Amino acid sequence: MEEPEYAPELDPEHEQAAGWRGFSTLGLFLEEDGWYPQRVDDRPAYRMHYQGANVDIRCLAQIKLEQEQLLIYAYAPMKVPEDKRQLVAEYLTRANYGLHIGNFELDFNDGEVRFKSSLDFEDETLTFIWIRNTIYPSVHLMNRYFPGLMMVMYGEKTPAEAITVIEQ
Repeated sequence: MEEPEYAPELDPEHEQAAGWRGFSTLGLFLEEDGWYPQRVDDRPAYRMHYQGANVDIRCLAQIKLEQEQLLIYAYAPMKVPEDKRQLVAEYLTRANYGLHIGNFELDFNDGEVRFKSSLDFEDETLTFIWIRNTIYPSVHLMNRYFPGLMMVMYGEKTPAEAITVIEQ
């Protein structure tokens, strides 16, 4: 990804220059690491996919410009039915306990499940290593815990039983 000859947002004097530099670095990393990112039109973000052993994961990598933060979201490919959301919430809470990087989230309004990891790079230069260490936990943990999510959603296991199976 080539930088334009002059982009005000990359000018060191621009209010959000560090955030835009981070976004440029994020794009370069995603390209070089083989993610095939698609730019999101209305914000500094990219969409991409990750094929895990257990699930095909939709991802979003976003830079919060003013805050100089990197956010990575790994989305489950389906929505949780309304009548299963309490059980799934328990499962995700059990999964979150003890995680060192990131957390699972459930939107009770629509049933969306995602894993989020983030990094604050304020007053620092965002690097490929930091991006890698933020993005891969999201997809790996979604991939790891997805079978348990399915066990709970389809009534095969209780949340506690599903966690025991996944974390063995």
